[in-house]
Amino acid sequence: MPFWAYMLHCRGGAYYTGHTDDLEFRLAQHQVGTLPGFTSQRLPVELVWSEEFPTRDEALEAERRIKGWSRAKKMALIRGDWERISSLAKKKDGPSTSSGQTKVLEGTLLSSGRLDKALAEASGLSRERVKGLIAEGAVEIGGTSAISGSAKVETGTAFSIALPAPEPLAAEPQDIPLDVVFEDEHLIVVDKPAGMVVHPAAGNPDGTLVNALLHHCKGQLSGINGVARPGIVHRIDKDTSGLLVVAKSDAAHEGLARQFADHSIIRRYLAVCAGHPNPPSGTISSRIGRSDRDRKKMAVLPDDSSRGKHAVTHYETVRRLNHAALVECRLETGRTHQVRVHCASIGHALLGDPVYGRTPKALRALLDELDFRRQALHAARLGFSHPISGESLDFRAELPADMRELIDQTAR
Repeated sequence: MPFWAYMLHCRGGAYYTGHTDDLEFRLAQHQVGTLPGFTSQRLPVELVWSEEFPTRDEALEAERRIKGWSRAKKMALIRGDWERISSLAKKKDGPSTSSGQTKVLEGTLLSSGRLDKALAEASGLSRERVKGLIAEGAVEIGGTSAISGSAKVETGTAFSIALPAPEPLAAEPQDIPLDVVFEDEHLIVVDKPAGMVVHPAAGNPDGTLVNALLHHCKGQLSGINGVARPGIVHRIDKDTSGLLVVAKSDAAHEGLARQFADHSIIRRYLAVCAGHPNPPSGTISSRIGRSDRDRKKMAVLPDDSSRGKHAVTHYETVRRLNHAALVECRLETGRTHQVRVHCASIGHALLGDPVYGRTPKALRALLDELDFRRQALHAARLGFSHPISGESLDFRAELPADMRELIDQTAR
């Protein structure tokens, strides 16, 4: 069972570190104040860093080590800037120095109310990005350093935001072939093959989509998600194939993130599920969160659960197959393993899914013969408004060879 060390940013600019074997559940407890103590007195709280460890002792050691770090080192940790952490350690946590060129945004607030909301509106940055910059001491309001995003401000107040230069990337560029569907100076759309991890993480330090993109884009990726996930706005599972959009500029990242947040992105998945859904089309609406029985899995939770997130999937049978069906799934939300969990919840798990499915007896020999060892899921369509030009973009990716063969063989 994996364990996590984590850090929260709390009201008043304070930080809290902890460790747990269920990060999502523990974070929910922190956010609603059910854990007595430090964080319950400093709501709201925000998860700003977490890392998975194979044992509890290693997670606890990481918690203890990070708890004693200076604010500067904690901010470097949030960015994933290990060179900066090492530098600060050598300087005994001395004052930080800027590297590279800092961009300064200046202007006046267009509305009154909360600082973070008014500043996001005036600057074009996301509200979460503004909060992070305030925490770093990079924001001045009326000539005074801002310390809280909830502070009240008035229309017309002058502001200044120091946007730090992009940090050195931890992931190394690797010359890995990419199937590029679209690319311009702001973003790139790729057709990811099954078996490729999106970004480096524990157990997958290289060979990922990010490593390939760093080489292809010559390092020109959005730095908003830090050094571990440069440019990554959304993800698809390692063994799911299909379309993914990646931001090359911070402005594109901000614009794409807003579209994902307001569910205006068009996402269509093609899947081969066991059996024939009845009715052949419909909507699955439920809460998805960490399973109580197996913390490594996601599950449909009771509607009144305090955990998990609301998820909606619209499905339609495209073709009836032998003991299976080709279905198109339209996502309103983008939860972890959403299509896989929702299809399994109505009794029609995806063929080949090692976590949520069980291959129908009638198809076991065929899947063995085809050596089909992954969930039969493909991100076939992706549509959105270009975050800079506003142009409507709509991309489609053909089914990969392994899924086409699976469909052909089950159609006989």
